[in-house]
Amino acid sequence: MNLSAISGIAGDACYGALALVALWGAYQLVIIWRRTTQLRFRNDREQNQLLEQIENLLAMGDLPAIFDQCRDDVRAVPQLVAQSIEQRHLSYQKLRHTVTDAFRRDVLSDLEYRMSWVVVVIKTAPMLGLFGTVLGMMAAFAKLSSGDKVEPTQLADDISLALITTAIGLAIAIPLTIGLANVTIRIRKLEDLVSVGLTRFFDAFKPHAGK
Repeated sequence: MNLSAISGIAGDACYGALALVALWGAYQLVIIWRRTTQLRFRNDREQNQLLEQIENLLAMGDLPAIFDQCRDDVRAVPQLVAQSIEQRHLSYQKLRHTVTDAFRRDVLSDLEYRMSWVVVVIKTAPMLGLFGTVLGMMAAFAKLSSGDKVEPTQLADDISLALITTAIGLAIAIPLTIGLANVTIRIRKLEDLVSVGLTRFFDAFKPHAGK
């Protein structure tokens, strides 16, 4: 098997690898987008409305009503409020630390894990494209060095492999970079909303926490 045939097989494998990393990166971005959409309020006003209801119920000492209201709400702040109600026997400082740690461990760490995969894809796709470029150029130069008369059309496949894989690698990395920046902003907004919401909740909940 000559070098041209080997590069052809390797080029097909390169195309397949580029397709796989593109799908994996896009999948991770979609999961992050959906997860942040589920976890956060659309704006401060929505979150403040819920917190006002919780504060009113806390003023009446109706903790079961707060728990019932929050336990089926998949957003981060209501879930953390429900967890706080369940663990209210803990001291105030320990409860606050436990709930905050749960948010970082169960929510943020998962999002950061998925973001790291997107970063890997962004770095890998251009490298795969460059690998395809090297394969194509190696095959083209092998034909030129064979001593036979080589027509330009005979080099077309090898040169196209060199150019197309590079273009595909960049076409994968550039949109994913923009998408990563977008979801990073969404995660930061989620963190800010949760931080503000928990601070407000714990200020009102302090008298009900364990001693």
